[in-house]
Amino acid sequence: QIKLVETGGGMVHDGGSLRLSCAASGRTFSRYAMGWFRQAPGKERLFVGTFIWSSGNTYYADSVKGRFTISRDNAKNTVYLQMNSLKPEDTAVYYCAASLQPAIATRRDNYDYWGQGTQVTVSS
Repeated sequence: QIKLVETGGGMVHDGGSLRLSCAASGRTFSRYAMGWFRQAPGKERLFVGTFIWSSGNTYYADSVKGRFTISRDNAKNTVYLQMNSLKPEDTAVYYCAASLQPAIATRRDNYDYWGQGTQVTVSS
């Protein structure tokens, strides 16, 4: 059973930073892609960024490029989303997801497993 658990959400002011963690258990994710998505109230779930575990390659949505960074800790089987220069429009529930295909993937249906989400609120 694959399980993904996000932590690190919270409330920050405009311009602040947060780091989200996604701890993966159930198998080794060295062959997979990990993605981050977010969903604002009343909106669809949107792609934020993705990380290919084996190569370290990353790809980001234009809306977060230059502000968000995905990284990993192999020993902890954990992926991080460092979010800097946060804006009120970044407010959303953030989800991590795992894809069994080790390739850049931006669509929700590319991903096979999902975490429960963590709330990020940016106040102006």
